[in-house]
Amino acid sequence: MSAFPSKSDIIIHFAHGAYQLAECLNARDPLIRNFQTFTPDETAAQIGSGHVFVGSGYWKNDFISTAHNLKLIQVCAAGFENYDLNAISKAGVRLSNSRGVNANAVSDHAMALILGLSRKIHTARDNQRAKHWRGMISDIQKREDELAGKTLTILGVGTIGKRLARRAHAFDMHVIGIRRNISEIEGLVDEAVTPNKLYDVLRRSDFVALTCPLTDKTANIIDANALTAMPQSAYLINVSRGGCVNQEALIHSLEAREIAGAGIDTTIEEPLDTGSRLWDIPNVILTSHTAGETQKYEDNVIDILFENLNRLWSGKTDLLNQIV
Repeated sequence: MSAFPSKSDIIIHFAHGAYQLAECLNARDPLIRNFQTFTPDETAAQIGSGHVFVGSGYWKNDFISTAHNLKLIQVCAAGFENYDLNAISKAGVRLSNSRGVNANAVSDHAMALILGLSRKIHTARDNQRAKHWRGMISDIQKREDELAGKTLTILGVGTIGKRLARRAHAFDMHVIGIRRNISEIEGLVDEAVTPNKLYDVLRRSDFVALTCPLTDKTANIIDANALTAMPQSAYLINVSRGGCVNQEALIHSLEAREIAGAGIDTTIEEPLDTGSRLWDIPNVILTSHTAGETQKYEDNVIDILFENLNRLWSGKTDLLNQIV
């Protein structure tokens, strides 16, 4: 494998339809040569021009055979399931993801969904649009609720889950963390359990938040049986991936009021089909996979990119968030 290009020689290819990555880099170091493509076709046409590829959804594995100058792939997201790791490794290309880039954003969003459902902000917004001033409610179960003393179960306590646990503790919630290696979260949560205890903790959860990656083991981990195990008063929060939840089972559970509601940021198909019943379920707060997208996102990605570039320029071999 040839040497990694120097700072004066390197060309960085940003590929994203929305994120202003090139603009952000130029504001911080205008001497580094770079360009950005904003469509899949533009990306394919320019894939051979850069030494570093920074992108996510526009990547195609057949680029490996045409991107002869490519030395580093910096995925500008946490997920990298669409990258052929073996082929990338054989080509002598390094790959790193942006794990943690949106940890604050996603944990904030999960907490916002918990608060929104608990305080019925979605219902208040509907009332506002209808110009309806809601009076006092005599039915106790239909009132807004308080979070203090409620139990939050976090499935997949990585960087995002750990931050969500701290936010939940600020509201005096009881936090149960589910993770294979519980030694890494003991002391951060009130109870640390392994995945085989999932159903035991679902039965006593007021909120269940998914912050896990989508893997063979987490696909459909919340299915009809899991939803049935949750109390009727419980809420599901999904800020991970849509495939972690059996969507039809969730829709049935919500429509049948088998659980109290859900805060959903990701769905199986995205964009969500306009005919999906999820749009119209009143006890759902639905956001369009926006949990990780903030005004700081580009800067956070560039921070990770600079860290890895500086490591390679100084002769180091290990990368931040190294995958290959």
